Amino acid sequence: MPREFTPKVLTANALIEGDVVYLTADDAWSPELSQAEILTDEAHAQLRLVEASARDHEVVGVYLADVAPSDAGPQPTHFREEFRRTGPSNYRHGKQEETHV
Repeated sequence: MPREFTPKVLTANALIEGDVVYLTADDAWSPELSQAEILTDEAHAQLRLVEASARDHEVVGVYLADVAPSDAGPQPTHFREEFRRTGPSNYRHGKQEETHV
């Protein structure tokens, strides 16, 4: 039996900067997961994946990531996505530098 489709977002890495980005409903790439379009229909998600993958002049490594909708926007359901959202772990720069955790 096929697995039930769960909410997803499109994520990739910006081609020039290498930063993790998320596709918004208005077709922009945002570094903020909270701005990502939540995809709840499997056919629509696959169509958006094909469209986003064709934008290889902007991003690399496009894929669908599982999320849980919340009042604060989509939240990762897997450790890998939580890790990617916070930025590189080798030293504080980018998103980590801004949070001063």
